[in-house]
Amino acid sequence: MFKKAVFPGKYIQGVGALGELPGLIKSLGKRGLILASPSVKKRVLPECGVDLGAPSIQVDAFGGECCEDELARLATIIAQKHVDVLVGMGGGKTIDTAKIAADRAGMPVIIIPTIASTDAPCSGCAVLYSKDGVFQSVYYQKSNPAAVLVDVGIIASAPTRFLVAGMGDALSTWFEARSCDRTQSANECGGCSTAAGLHIAKLCYETLLAYGTAAKVASERHIVTPALDHIVEANILLSGIGFESSGLASAHSIHNGLTALAETHAFYHGEKVAFGVLAGLQLTDAPTAESATVFSFCENVGLPTTLADIGLGEARRDALMTAAEKACAPEQPIHHEAGKITAEKVLDAMLAADAIGRGRKGNSRP
Repeated sequence: MFKKAVFPGKYIQGVGALGELPGLIKSLGKRGLILASPSVKKRVLPECGVDLGAPSIQVDAFGGECCEDELARLATIIAQKHVDVLVGMGGGKTIDTAKIAADRAGMPVIIIPTIASTDAPCSGCAVLYSKDGVFQSVYYQKSNPAAVLVDVGIIASAPTRFLVAGMGDALSTWFEARSCDRTQSANECGGCSTAAGLHIAKLCYETLLAYGTAAKVASERHIVTPALDHIVEANILLSGIGFESSGLASAHSIHNGLTALAETHAFYHGEKVAFGVLAGLQLTDAPTAESATVFSFCENVGLPTTLADIGLGEARRDALMTAAEKACAPEQPIHHEAGKITAEKVLDAMLAADAIGRGRKGNSRP
C-alpha cells in the first residue's frame, strides 16, 4: 500500500468564525442550503449576528437521523431549489447527512459544528444508521469537506456533555492509530499512515491529557479559554485527521457493536467509544500504567468507565455477546488489531474493563 493522508480544504477556528460563511458560500457556488439541526435553526442562527438573509442562502431543518430516508428527502430539496453548495451545521449526524448528500449531488460541502462532540467535521467519511439509530455502514465521500468553520463562541455555549463526549471520541485516535501502524493495516483513505498522521494522532492524545480537565471547567461556565480552544481543536481537527489518516481499530468496532443494544441509544457516540477504548486496552494487553492513565482521564472528565455508565449495568451475558459479535463482523476495523480477534475475546475485554472501572469506583458486581 501507498502512504495516504487526507485533509479538509480549509479549517477556520475561533470566536466569530461563523462570519466567514457568506463569503465561503459565494466562493464555492451561487446557491447555498444550510442543513441545520432543529436547535441550531431555532436558537443559534437567529442569535449568531451574521447576515444569512441573502436569497442565495436557504435553511432547512435536519430530520434527526443520518439514514436513507433523510438523505432522500434532502436530495429532493437540493434538486428543487437548484442548490450548488451544501452547509451542514449542528452535531455529528447533521454533519454526516450533509456530507453524504453533497457527495451524491456532486457539490462542495461546508461543515459548521456547533458542538465539539465528534471528529466528523473534517473527515471524508460518514456513518449511516437505520432510521431507528442502529449502525449500518460507513460511507466514504470522494473528497473531504471544502471548508470547516469552528466558532468556539458557539461551542462554548453548548452543554458540557457534548465536549466531554468529543474527548471520548478523540481519546481513541492515538490507540487505534498505533494499532494500525503496528499491523500495517489500512487507514480510512485506503493506505498506510504517514508520519504526519501518526504524530497528529499522538498530539491529540497528549492534548487531551494536558487540557481536558481545564477545558471541561471552562465549558461548564460557558467561557472561552486557551484550554477550551486546545480541546476543541483536538476533538475536531487533530482527531479528524488522526483517525482518517492513521486508521481505526477496536474502540470504534466495540462502539458499533454496542449500538445493537437499545439501552445504549441514549448515550453519545464518544461516550460509547470511550468505553470501547478501555475495553480495547484490555483486549490488546496494554501496559497496566497506560490503562490506569486512561481510566483516570475518563474519571476526571466524566466519561464512562463501566457498563452501567452506558446503560448496561443489568445487561445479560448473551446481550453483551450480541454486541461483541457485531463488533467482530468481518468488515469491522477491530481486525486491524494484532492476532486473531474473536467475539469471546471482545466480551471478556468488555467485562474486564467493567470490572476495573467498578473496582476504581469502589463497586463490585452483585
